[in-house]
Amino acid sequence: MNTSEDPRQKTSLGDYLAAERTLLAWIRTALALMGFGFVVARFGIFLGQIQAAQNRNPGGSYGLSIWFGTALIATGVIVSLTAGLHHLRLVRELNGGTPARPHSSKLAVFMALFLALVGMGMTIYLISVHS
Repeated sequence: MNTSEDPRQKTSLGDYLAAERTLLAWIRTALALMGFGFVVARFGIFLGQIQAAQNRNPGGSYGLSIWFGTALIATGVIVSLTAGLHHLRLVRELNGGTPARPHSSKLAVFMALFLALVGMGMTIYLISVHS
């Protein structure tokens, strides 16, 4: 009687679907980041138009909103690329029958910290522009 187990695991359809759901969630996050970045980048133009409509002299430059927006768009692109590469590697592991290694959540933690920093920076920026 052979008690040794085959190191190859049988992958089910559920494994592939779970991997695809994860990929789609990361793509949704990347698209939201890019869309929000575009809105933030255009926010400075909007503030300038409001001041021009009120016949007020522009109190300051709104150029920082372009940098915050660009950072969010670039982050969305990086998240999208990283998610795609991670998905390809995971599907390759599933196709090879090797057990999928547990992956760290470094990307998710990095995203949370980065967005918190950008949010704090935008808050400070908007308070300084307003006053």
